[in-house]
Amino acid sequence: MTQIDDIVENFALLDEWDDRYRYVIELGRVLPPMAESDHTEANKVQGCASQVWLKTKIAPNGPGGPVMTFEGDSDAHIVRGLVAILLALYSGKSARDILATDALALFDRIGLRENLTPQRSNGLRSMVERVRAEASAALAAA
Repeated sequence: MTQIDDIVENFALLDEWDDRYRYVIELGRVLPPMAESDHTEANKVQGCASQVWLKTKIAPNGPGGPVMTFEGDSDAHIVRGLVAILLALYSGKSARDILATDALALFDRIGLRENLTPQRSNGLRSMVERVRAEASAALAAA
């Protein structure tokens, strides 16, 4: 999986939004596949116009508390790329680090959120809220 710093750097190198959208789609194409059996209602993110699934795994005993890894998928190319960016940002981090990381600020910094349709922007917010809610629950259970 592509690291978040590489993604941010590559965004800065691409001048045209068509190229940036193609990059987002490419990130979605290289996202590891999610098993069809994980495309469940429980894993489905509510509030997205496209179908989005996030599967969470929690390792409860990390040095800084619970560590969370995610798998994700979508039936839409650009949204699948947004899932890939979120997983690069959040997967493998402690719940505490996830809660301290403002994904929407990152999307604003690279200019992506202002160039998304309102539906995709709302879906992105729903994905971030889902990840943060699961991080809060993991911390509460620790």
